[in-house]
Amino acid sequence: MTFSVQVKVMPLKELLDPQGKAVMGGLGNLGLGAIQDVRIGKNITLQVDAASAEEARGIAEQAAKKLLANPVMEQFEISVN
Repeated sequence: MTFSVQVKVMPLKELLDPQGKAVMGGLGNLGLGAIQDVRIGKNITLQVDAASAEEARGIAEQAAKKLLANPVMEQFEISVN
């Protein structure tokens, strides 16, 4: 069975997000000063062949740990559809 798996990768909360800060500055220049914070990450969609949703999640977790996310700077969340 094929599962659609979403891997959301975001910078660790403790770290600065230079892209987010740049976007926040641009939003302020556009008159959107009500926005208090911006964090920029990645959303990765995987099509995973697996026997179960749990197996698909495990495969996606391996991919995230080995390639998709840098554990020193990023955290990730996985959802299986």
